Amino acid sequence: GEGAPAAAAPAAAAPAPAAAAPAPAAAPAAAPKAAAPAPAAPPAAAAPAAPERGERREKMKRMRLAIARNLKDSQNTLAMLTTFQEVDMSGLIKMRKEYKDIFQASHGAKLGFQSPFFMASAYALKQIPGINAYIDNATNEIVYRDYINIGFAAATPKGLVTPVIKNMETKNLAEVEADFAHFAGLAKQDKLSMDDITGNTFTITNGGVFGSMLGTPLIGSTSTAAALGLHATKDRPVVLPNGEIGVRPIMYLALTYDHRLVDGREAVTFLCMVRDQVEDPRRMLLEI
Repeated sequence: GEGAPAAAAPAAAAPAPAAAAPAPAAAPAAAPKAAAPAPAAPPAAAAPAAPERGERREKMKRMRLAIARNLKDSQNTLAMLTTFQEVDMSGLIKMRKEYKDIFQASHGAKLGFQSPFFMASAYALKQIPGINAYIDNATNEIVYRDYINIGFAAATPKGLVTPVIKNMETKNLAEVEADFAHFAGLAKQDKLSMDDITGNTFTITNGGVFGSMLGTPLIGSTSTAAALGLHATKDRPVVLPNGEIGVRPIMYLALTYDHRLVDGREAVTFLCMVRDQVEDPRRMLLEI
């Protein structure tokens, strides 16, 4: 028989697809921009020479040591408290202006503003003897004095001292001015004796001569119970008795006292007595 027909020749294989066109080469990245060169730093200024900061030491003078010991002894022993008052100086200023020349011609001493405070304090100390007393800590007794010795702070080349005007209860204004001038002169010359600076029963300090407006005085000894501080006189607005506002020369007073012995009532009463006598100097003559 006839043989089977020959198998058809296999179809030719489809041609392979054409290879994809190569992608275009990426553009080369731009080279980074070079940073601008930093400006040259200015030359460093020469460091200034360090100031001299040395120290020096001086031995404390014996008087300064004694003052320091007394102040700390008082501070550690007394119960110090301070109360304040203000005084209108108009009356005293008027009296001094009117009589200072006659006073000096009659007594040979200048009439100042401090001596009236001595007189007013002496009067008040007589009325309130507890402020003129002190506590004897060794025996726990209160020591009352029948005399009034007022010390006042004075600057000397060696430090602060307190010359004492003694027996103030017997002195008048002229005698106080003479004593004050005498001791102030000795203090400036550094010729005060030990007797001149001891024995005070009360102290007055006047920071106003240096311009102090207000301060709290320290009691400088355990044998005194109070110290009065005077300050600068300045014009201030005040309410007048008729209710109007006026300008008056005002000084602030400060009384530091030993609260173990002196109560607030006595301290305030003392300051009010001083104020009243200074504001109306006629009260000193009348002792009221």
